[in-house]
Amino acid sequence: MIECYIGLGSNLQNPIQQVQSAVNYLSNWKNLKLIKVSSLYRGAPLGPSDQPDFINAAAYIRTTMTAIQLLNQLQTIEQIHKRERIKHWGPRTLDLDLLLYGNQTILSARLQVPHKEMRQRNFVLYPLFEIAPQLHLPDGQPLKDLLSDCPMGTLERFII
Repeated sequence: MIECYIGLGSNLQNPIQQVQSAVNYLSNWKNLKLIKVSSLYRGAPLGPSDQPDFINAAAYIRTTMTAIQLLNQLQTIEQIHKRERIKHWGPRTLDLDLLLYGNQTILSARLQVPHKEMRQRNFVLYPLFEIAPQLHLPDGQPLKDLLSDCPMGTLERFII
């Protein structure tokens, strides 16, 4: 089985419930085993500021699916949650990003792994560090080293 990390986010239609529902789908999906989920984090939106704050989390899974099959499953879960892709960095009911797929580096028209912007996103790095503090990226860089270049800022961890 391949070890993978997923970023989860929502800022529409009860974001906490949206993220929790996505975690529930991940825990019950065939060919996928949910190992660990971070706390929830609240943070300001990236891009347009005229939208609600986001709720984010990270999940550690193991799967027998290929990266593209996993991406398809994640997009299916987004569609179940009525995800609409209207505006880049705009509000959304659910966003599921494949952050890491084993130690692989993937660059295709549909998928880039490691996720292309994860190194600059505190709402990705801090939840990920919470569940995998010893993690190294495929290039060998320790996850903990990325935190010093990406301060937590206004991101807040909360437990419900």
